[in-house]
Amino acid sequence: MKRWLPHPILSLVLALVWLLLVNELSIGQLVLGALLGLLLPLFTRRFWPDPLCIRRPATLARFVGLVLHDIIVANFQVARLILGRPEALQPAFIVVPLALKTDIAISLLANTICLTPGTLTAELAADRSHLLIHALNAPDPASVVDEIKTRYEAPLKEIFESC
Repeated sequence: MKRWLPHPILSLVLALVWLLLVNELSIGQLVLGALLGLLLPLFTRRFWPDPLCIRRPATLARFVGLVLHDIIVANFQVARLILGRPEALQPAFIVVPLALKTDIAISLLANTICLTPGTLTAELAADRSHLLIHALNAPDPASVVDEIKTRYEAPLKEIFESC
């Protein structure tokens, strides 16, 4: 089973994303989505160095919901900041120390930060000990670090690093 379906969750997600992209629920699109979901992980299997271990799927679902919520809220906050008084912005580069060790968890944290409007991951330290991020408005950089660590890093640690 593992030989023909190396990443079942990825297969399911790819098939669902395909159906969302084509915005059509027909037999042909279902078959094509299923083929993409089966073949892409199969052909990219050698690029996945470690097996993906998701310890807590419910926490992952809550994390995805949290990130989607934060993206929507942050869009309104950034729009208000830009349209309001852009001269009052306090941009800053902030160092976020990492407790994460696995590549997938660090990548997801860095990408989550980039997806949330108003923040951007600028650099990962060579020793993987911290991320350098840019925040559009950070009057209190310590609170930005705390928010990232509690809202994003802690769930990722629970999901991917407790295996």
